This record gives sequence, structure tokens and C-alpha cells, in this order.
Amino acid sequence: MSKVMLVGDGAVGSAFANDLLQHVSLDELIIVDRKTQKAAGDAMDLEDLAMFDGTTVVRAGKYEDAADTDVVVITAGIPRKPGESRLDLVNKNVGILKTIIDPIVNSGFKGIFVVASNPVDILTTLTQRISGFPKNRVIGTGTSLDTARLRVALAKRCHVPVREISVDVLGEHGDTSFANFDEATIAGKPLKEFADVSDEELEEMQSGVKKKGGAIIRSKGATYYGVARCLSLICEAIIFNRSIVLPLSAPLNGQYGINDLYLGTPASVNRTGIRYVIETPLSKREVAAMQYSAAKMKEVLDGVEL
Repeated sequence: MSKVMLVGDGAVGSAFANDLLQHVSLDELIIVDRKTQKAAGDAMDLEDLAMFDGTTVVRAGKYEDAADTDVVVITAGIPRKPGESRLDLVNKNVGILKTIIDPIVNSGFKGIFVVASNPVDILTTLTQRISGFPKNRVIGTGTSLDTARLRVALAKRCHVPVREISVDVLGEHGDTSFANFDEATIAGKPLKEFADVSDEELEEMQSGVKKKGGAIIRSKGATYYGVARCLSLICEAIIFNRSIVLPLSAPLNGQYGINDLYLGTPASVNRTGIRYVIETPLSKREVAAMQYSAAKMKEVLDGVEL
């Protein structure tokens, strides 16, 4: 049987559940949320998709139900408030994370954790440390959404389909992320040969990627469609053993000169979780940016008490 547990039935979790049921044939989807009535209501709403998209059983559940699930997707957490430091946010969410992970591990869960809660690189690292799971069985959504946003921006600027764009956002899903423009291609040609895009424009696009989430939140209260699709793709790869490559929060063990930290980099995912981490070629400038991003993440992690 193929089973997925969703922990956190907010905007992201609900959008993910909807996307998952429309793209992935499951036997069961279990929704867990501290607002049990909300989880039950969403389960009733989502099960109506069965007529159109399959026969998945959708129900509200408890952490104990994770025992025989393939994937636990964590979207629960508290968003950052104005004036709040990253460490403040992490410490709040670490407490929540422990109340989730401990009972799931105690249930006998042997599957794969997929984390979307923010700050995702730090919380993915902490999920692995708290659970004690092998690093390949803990995955974060990382910079997959940032990459999608950048490719959309470049496609608009260069008037080409998004599928023709090859560029990744790497490092932290946040302020210290950066794009590998030096290696980027459009329709197989180096970016700067394909179109007359200035360095200033590229910097504006990169900055725009970092600001897009905030703009969406100001307009409608939350951003969720893009990350929901990323989560569905990861689950599909795991459940059906279909290898995919995405820029994810992946465990670095020597890549880019970084160790013992999850950070955004391309990685291959299948039923085993992360098959391997891809150390994508970078210029010296970009390697320095990756290491700076890692250093900022480690600063925060060093201040966390488990």
C-alpha cells in the first residue's frame, strides 16, 4: 500500500494535499493537525476528488498512524513575524518539530521525512538530528521554489518557454541564496550568448525571486501553489521510484567544502529518498556564495538547543 501523512493542514498543507491527489495515485492520505476539526473537514472535502482522480482514502489521523506510511510531509510551523530574528523563529519551530517527530518515530515509522516548514534548511537539518534517521531519508524542499520563480522570470524576460531555461537557485531558501548564472543556459546556449541580459538585470531578477514570496503574502495572505507542486513531485518520486532531480535541502558531506548541513543543491530522489547529492559546477565566486550561505545557516544552528 502507498500511504502519505501530511502534518500541518494550513495553506501549504491543504494545497499540497489537493495537488497530490490530482497527480499521484495513493491508497491513503492521512491528515494530522492540532486543529482536528479542520483536518477532518479537509479530509471530507478532498475525498470528493475520488470520483475524478482515483480512489484514495483520505482521513484525519494521529501521529501513531505513521507506522506504515511511506512519506511524512511536514508543513506545520509558525511564520516569521516583523522584528523577529531568524533564531527566534527557529527556536519556536524546533519546539513544534520535536512534538511532531518524536511520536512519529516512536510509532515505528520507517519511511521518509519531507520538510517544507521554514526556515526549511535549518528545520530539515534538525529533523534529521532529532529523528536520528539516515540523512538520505530526510529531505527539504530547499530552493526548488526559488528556482521555479527564477526560471519564470528569465522566461518572461527572454520570451522563451520556461522549459528552455536551465538555471538553479542554490544555498539557503532565504536571504543568502544565489543563482548559478555563470553556468545558466537557454535552449542549450549560455545565457549571455542567447540574449542581451545585463548583470544588473540578472541581479534584479535574483532579488525579485527573494521578494516574490513577500509580495504574494501581502496580496493574498500566503504562498502555496508552487511549493505544493514541489512536494507532490518529491512524493511521486518516492512512492513510484521515479528518479527526479530538483534543487533541494540535501545533506552536504564535503560538497562545496561544506559538511553536516542541509542546503539547497541539486539532488536525485527516488524510493530510497536522496539517491545522491549533485555538486553542480560553480565559479569561484559562486562557491564563495555557497560557503557564505552555509556559514550563516551554521551560525543559527549553533544557537539552537535540542
